[in-house]
Order: sequence, then structure tokens, then C-alpha cells
Amino acid sequence: MSALAITAGFADPVIEAQAHFHALMNALARPGSIQSFPAALDAPAPLTAELAAVALTLVDHEATLWLDATLAAAKPVVDYIRFHTGARIVADPADAAFALVVDVAAMPSLASFAQGTDEYPDRSTTIILAAASIEPEGSFELSGPGIQDCARIGLSPVPADFTAQLAINRAQFPRGVDLVFAGTREVAALPRTTLVSEV
Repeated sequence: MSALAITAGFADPVIEAQAHFHALMNALARPGSIQSFPAALDAPAPLTAELAAVALTLVDHEATLWLDATLAAAKPVVDYIRFHTGARIVADPADAAFALVVDVAAMPSLASFAQGTDEYPDRSTTIILAAASIEPEGSFELSGPGIQDCARIGLSPVPADFTAQLAINRAQFPRGVDLVFAGTREVAALPRTTLVSEV
């Protein structure tokens, strides 16, 4: 693999990673909020610029990473991720600290990913999904930590039986997965503590 064949990552890795990390932490701390995420990356298709930016921000050589079938089948994507993060790519989602998903309809159930333990809840998967749209005042109503009263958000696409899966995920707190939706230059998050209903 030639480094010359790999698409460039962040122009300024420290400054840009910090800015994206700040946006991700705000999204997780304030479920339902939509954070600006100006990912100016030329990522190899079908990896989106936003998914690439999350990977380059959160994933490093000590992390395990699961790629959905669409991403895993694209050698330029695998090479890009390995070159820029050094992450160990795993075949089983239950072994992953992070997961990148572009084909949301085909993704495994939330229960298929690492759930953590009561003693080590951080040993769970953070799932980053490519969103076609993230809209305020959408069809999902959110409540829980980080939300004053309630919030509304629209997310598309979402996995099958989404609210039922999220209810099961929340019920096993402190275990469970956290979700990040990365749309065009914006991100939103649904941590495991968030109660989600469809209205």
C-alpha cells in the first residue's frame, strides 16, 4: 500500500480533531441538539466526510473498529482508515469499541455490539451512523439527562424497530451502546441514557 494512494486526512490534525471532538462531546452531552461538524475531508467513497472525521477524531491504534459490509468491502476505505487511525479492524461487532455504518437498513441489532459491563460500562461500542438528514422538531421525542423537559429531532435513516431497540438499550444502563448520527456538516447523538419515543 502506497501512502501516496491514500486520501489526505485533516489539514491540521490537532486543531481540527479538537474542534470535531468538541462538537461530538456537545452532541453526547445534549441529546437532541444538532452540532455543526464542518468535516472538510476528501474521504474515499462510500465513506462520508463526516464518518471519516469522526473516525479520525475518536479512533486510534489502541481502538477496535467495526466497519459495516459496505465499508469493509471497499479497499480504499479500509486502507484510509488503517493509515490514518492505526485501528484494529474487527469482524465481530461485539468486539468493537467503535463502529462505522453507512448502510443503516442492513446494520446488525444494537444488541449485537459490545454492551460493556456493570463494572466497565465504557467497554461498549459507540456506533456512528451516516445520516441522510438530521432535522430539529422531528418525529422522535427525547427525554433524560442533558435535556430540559423534552427535545424533538428527526433522524433518517434509522434501523428497523429503532425505538424498541433503544428502549432495550436504555433499560440495561449502565451497559449499552451510544449512537452518533453524522449528517452533512452536522452531528447529533443518542447516548444510552436517552429515552426515545416516536410521535
